[in-house]
Amino acid sequence: MSMDERADAVDPGPGPGGGHLAGNTVPAVRRRQAMTGRDPWEAHRSATPLELFLDLCFVVAVAQASEGLHEALTHGHHASGVLRFALVFFTVWWAWMNFTWFASAYDPDDAPYRLTVLVQITGSLVLAAGVGRAFEHGDLLVITLGYVVLRTALAALWLRAGLSDPGRRRTTVRFAAGVTSCQLGWIGLLFLPEQLRLPGVAVMIVAEVLVPAWAQSAGMTPWHPHHIAERYGLFTLIVLGESVAAATVAVRGAFDRHHGTVALYALAGGGLLTAFAMWWLYFTKPAHTLLSTTHRAHHRRFTWAYGHYLIFASATAEGAGLAAYADHLTHRTGTSSAGAAMAVTVPAAVFLTTVWAVHLRPHQRRTAECVPFAVAAAGVLLASWSPAPALVASLLLSGLVAVVTVRRPE
Repeated sequence: MSMDERADAVDPGPGPGGGHLAGNTVPAVRRRQAMTGRDPWEAHRSATPLELFLDLCFVVAVAQASEGLHEALTHGHHASGVLRFALVFFTVWWAWMNFTWFASAYDPDDAPYRLTVLVQITGSLVLAAGVGRAFEHGDLLVITLGYVVLRTALAALWLRAGLSDPGRRRTTVRFAAGVTSCQLGWIGLLFLPEQLRLPGVAVMIVAEVLVPAWAQSAGMTPWHPHHIAERYGLFTLIVLGESVAAATVAVRGAFDRHHGTVALYALAGGGLLTAFAMWWLYFTKPAHTLLSTTHRAHHRRFTWAYGHYLIFASATAEGAGLAAYADHLTHRTGTSSAGAAMAVTVPAAVFLTTVWAVHLRPHQRRTAECVPFAVAAAGVLLASWSPAPALVASLLLSGLVAVVTVRRPE
């Protein structure tokens, strides 16, 4: 029996936690439920209303990161802006991803669990409130506070899972210890001299990303392939939506100031077409089939999960780049044409390359299938020196979509 068939064969009744969104059927909240781990092959497993609410609150932090990058690019602070965006977005992505994998394995949906997740949502909003200060002044106090609240609440959930699931206690305790230790490290960074902050941040990021690998070397948590694929797909929609929103606001402002020019029309059309193509490419192949076959291949699973940082970050940065290019067209920035164009083309090329590398390449059977992606990525980068970079890049991405769709087997 295949893994997909095995999933379909499981009893379709509701699991210990989440409730199904289909048919608006949501079970009543329980006072307390044992957190023993969910069935990784549970049928009809879908995102819960609480997870969707958390996603919507994370949108605030994503929007703040996009706006911070937009302002940095507009004022010509390319290197520092990109670096700060990368660091800020890491905290957003890492907090979201860690909760997503935890909830896929342990989600009793009882009152204590819901309250703990609401604490995490509070932390995400505090983190979002600190993004502006992090971009403008390099002040990490508020963003660190929000991040520590988020992660400490998750550590508490891991400890609770350890109490209810003795078979995976070593794994859950390692997660709790690793997460807690990292939070102490982040707090310690606030007391370091400014010149040591950046090396300290790099050390803490390495420590954070090593915690899941170290913890799950003691045993894998019972995550659900279909659920994880849906959660990542939903966050992809969030960042693409934020990208469209950021670009729309900027282009509308540019039209208000200049009443429309050919270049602005090309930017608006190219930006929208780029978003359509990015969505199409990401959802070309179903992620759950890949995750089902790699359920016990830890290194491939980590590559897929961690590689999405670049997918999410580049999709978010695309909106900021389009907004910055709109400012360039209306002479609100002194950035060169090529420099402003690269704010549009580089994120698109990174998104395209990463989607292929971690999300589509494992499905491909022939080496030649990578050629259209390589050609399109190179063409998108070269579009930086064209008169209408957004439009040219979008046409290249649309051509790739056509090639991928025609080649896709029925």
